[in-house]
Amino acid sequence: MPKMKLKTKKGVKKRFSFTKKNKVKHDKANKGHLKSSNNAKNTRKTRRTGVVSKSETKMIKTLMPYN
Repeated sequence: MPKMKLKTKKGVKKRFSFTKKNKVKHDKANKGHLKSSNNAKNTRKTRRTGVVSKSETKMIKTLMPYN
């Protein structure tokens, strides 16, 4: 009987990426529309990528087994 291959979740693959030290990067929210109500400071902060917390990286790594 063949061994079952683990599948990556395509939604997680599109939303997250890994750094060289295996931290998980993600894009920040509130970029789409209604940006005129935001502060200039907040719009600058959303340009950068964020790093996911350690407790959530374990879950994301199980959803992306071949990273």
